[in-house]
This record gives sequence, C-alpha cells and structure tokens, in this order.
Amino acid sequence: MRKQNKIFLWSVYFDANKTRADGRRIPKKLAVSAPKLEELQIAAKRLGLQTEVVSDAAHPSSPWLRTGLLVVPKKESKGKTLKRIAEELSSIRR
Repeated sequence: MRKQNKIFLWSVYFDANKTRADGRRIPKKLAVSAPKLEELQIAAKRLGLQTEVVSDAAHPSSPWLRTGLLVVPKKESKGKTLKRIAEELSSIRR
C-alpha cells in the first residue's frame, strides 16, 4: 500500500491518550483526546489538502480496531504535515 506521493494518517498519530510507543507521532501538547477520522478530514481540508478516506483500515499495531485512515497528497515532509494537521485539529476542538 506504499505510495511515494501520498501520506497515510492514522488517528492514533494524534491521540493524547497514546504513548509514542503506542503510535502517537506528535508532541503531547498538540495531541487531542480520541480524535475521530472525520475531524482529521476536516482539519486536512481546512489546510487545503485533498483527502481520501479508507474507513475500514486497521492500524498495524492494533489490527482488531478498524479506525480507518486518511490519505493526503505529499506536498511537504510527513512530519511537517502531521504538525500542521495537529495544530488545526487543536483549533477545531477549542
């Protein structure tokens, strides 16, 4: 499922209840509690990213939970994209 021009975003990347070992990829101060796939999609769209939702996908570390994933085009590094979406997600939750 690897694509060079796409970034796969799992909700666990932004979950404040998860540790880095559990899959969180952003600092805890930017993370939100139990983010939903719809919220990630709204945050990405606010940033002008085209989104594709795969709703029945399961993160490899927890294959029993089908949380889904968001696919966005790669315009910058994955880390920068994660941080921008996390900041937008935090502003949505306020």
